[in-house]
Amino acid sequence: MTYDKPVPAIDAESEPYWTGAREGRLMIQRCGRTGRCFLYSRRLAPGADDTDIRWIEAKGTGAVYSFTVCHAPAGPAFRDETPYVVACVELDEGARIVSNLVTGDIDAVHIGQRVEAFFDRVSEDLTIPKFRPAG
Repeated sequence: MTYDKPVPAIDAESEPYWTGAREGRLMIQRCGRTGRCFLYSRRLAPGADDTDIRWIEAKGTGAVYSFTVCHAPAGPAFRDETPYVVACVELDEGARIVSNLVTGDIDAVHIGQRVEAFFDRVSEDLTIPKFRPAG
């Protein structure tokens, strides 16, 4: 399996997220003190300065918080995919995640649109969580 696009740098802090993705699970972090969920991975909970952080599995559902339709590729590897949608999705747990929103009707994408995660296995070692319209 060959993947010719840029790949993330997987480090100790983000490894649970990427391992979960390979297993078909969307992993986010939750502060043990405040209960607030967040993503990207970090050692301290945002705004709480708390190290009691746990990885939890998100339901994988949420709503489009913001989005853009990319008509110009973000580099040569994306040339054949334009136009495509990059969305900030607010998960039902409250965390926000930026990813592709894969749809056959980009004109129908709107803020507040319900979406669900799916997992795109792009290589033996990498599975990327993406979103599609719910239902």
